[in-house]
Amino acid sequence: MRLHLSDSHDSADAHEPLGPDDPLAPLPFNPYKGNRGITRAWHALKNSLNGFRVAIREESAFRQELTLTAILVPCGMFVPVDAVSHVLLLGSVLLVLIVELLNSSVEAAIDRISLERHELSKRAKDLGSAAVMVALFVCVMTWVLIVGPLVVRWTGHWIGR
Repeated sequence: MRLHLSDSHDSADAHEPLGPDDPLAPLPFNPYKGNRGITRAWHALKNSLNGFRVAIREESAFRQELTLTAILVPCGMFVPVDAVSHVLLLGSVLLVLIVELLNSSVEAAIDRISLERHELSKRAKDLGSAAVMVALFVCVMTWVLIVGPLVVRWTGHWIGR
């Protein structure tokens, strides 16, 4: 026996009413989501650059990691390794910046909600900090595994002369 739409409840009746807590309720109008195409890309670029400015001005950890990036990226480009190793070296450094930006955004959102001490706020901030630590570990491990053997070889040749 096939069930036709007309045999069941009217489609509007199947899921009424749509309250504010209903996951199928339409989202409220967002004036910031109306851009399309090049206009959207332009606004996204402006917002991204503004995010970098805020991170540089307000986040000391981001400034420290940006300094590390300014040192490691040129070094990583000139290390005599294959293309995949270059991508791993540079990608591991950029990963640290990405995770730091996400951590800073979590901290800002938590602080926006409330500056009072709360266990869940502490947990969110600690988890973000742990994510940065993991990204830093990945960066160090990548550089040690790829550049470490080259450094050992170079110093062996230099000392052996």
